[in-house]
Amino acid sequence: MAQLKVETEPDEVGFDAARLARVDEHFRRYVDDGRLAGWTIAVSRRGKVAHLSHHGLADVEAGRAVADDTIWRYYSMTKPITSVAVMMLYERGLLALTDPVSRYIPSFAQQRVYVAGPAANPATVPATEPVRVWHLLNHSSGLTYGFHHSHPVDEIYRSAGHEFGVPQGMDLAAACDAWAAMPLVFQPGTEWNYSVATDVLGRIVEVVSGRSLDAFFADEVFAPLQMTDTAFWAAEDDLDRLAALYIPDPGDGGRIRRHDRMGVGATRKPVFLGGGGGLVGTAADYHRFTQMLRRGGELDGERLLGPRTVAYMTRNHLPGGQDLKAVGRPISAESETTGVGFGLGFSVVLDAAGSKSLTSPGEYAWGGLASTAFYVDPVEDVTALFFTQLMPSSTYPIRPQLRTLVQQALVD
Repeated sequence: MAQLKVETEPDEVGFDAARLARVDEHFRRYVDDGRLAGWTIAVSRRGKVAHLSHHGLADVEAGRAVADDTIWRYYSMTKPITSVAVMMLYERGLLALTDPVSRYIPSFAQQRVYVAGPAANPATVPATEPVRVWHLLNHSSGLTYGFHHSHPVDEIYRSAGHEFGVPQGMDLAAACDAWAAMPLVFQPGTEWNYSVATDVLGRIVEVVSGRSLDAFFADEVFAPLQMTDTAFWAAEDDLDRLAALYIPDPGDGGRIRRHDRMGVGATRKPVFLGGGGGLVGTAADYHRFTQMLRRGGELDGERLLGPRTVAYMTRNHLPGGQDLKAVGRPISAESETTGVGFGLGFSVVLDAAGSKSLTSPGEYAWGGLASTAFYVDPVEDVTALFFTQLMPSSTYPIRPQLRTLVQQALVD
């Protein structure tokens, strides 16, 4: 089991301990007033954990406290892991970023693009170019999510049972064929729209590697990084470590436990291996993943990617070098769009002043549906993690608050 522990005093790596304590002081209020059940926060600099804290309960109904070994649903923090897997195959010469997706998933060969009309009878035109692997990596493919509720194609997804997940019993291969049969929101490569694209990447990993996505992750990513608690479901023996999933209570500002399909989905092996949001694991495991990234693809002698590949992934790949504000469709999250671009699996800060964020150009990050978040600031050599289980992530401004509270504590 990966261990997460404080490795240095804050002042030894340039933090003011009293200012760093503001992180906990602020987020304790989220628990104490009932907005969140509990959380874990980890902050590192120069590869050493300078701050680690837990507060509140992982499962309110069971009275179980958040602990070092609590298992969290990563949701979209799965996406960077899948993106790394794709780039590992790219480094081996097994695929090219410019490859049409149809080379691996034939149903993508005849894509059509929405131009007008209602979801029940949309007008479409042929795609002017195929959806390519790099379109999937930077969300410029034209695919979407049913839960956006901002475009007729989103409604088409929902009508087919693709909102938060896929229809029951559908596997990854069948889901990709279903998405390929639906119109794209825009011509590939012209805009940015958060989507099921990373799930499609997961299927490409399966086709190219000849292994199921869970097997590839286990052998090629988790074992080398010693991420022993990360998988697509919590094993039966570990269910007493799995955090409960909550949504806001509109009545009193607190939270309500989700006992539905999403709430119990992480308790058994899924049919659908979602490379865009299916993994669960511990803060310690995800910390090891972030340290591999900040070290340029290597950790404890195990190299997953070359440093130039990581640098390439964490630069802006949006059309024309623009930011998300200029070319992105809005998403229901608290992530900033002005001054922020998108790389191959991560958001990337282009202009900290423009984004109104206390951070550095080149910071890369992402978060998950249940209000989890991470970021890596390569200029300050800081990584920060926040884990809780409240969906949706747009409920509270946790990500920008985390960044501000951590960065303001730097004094060297």
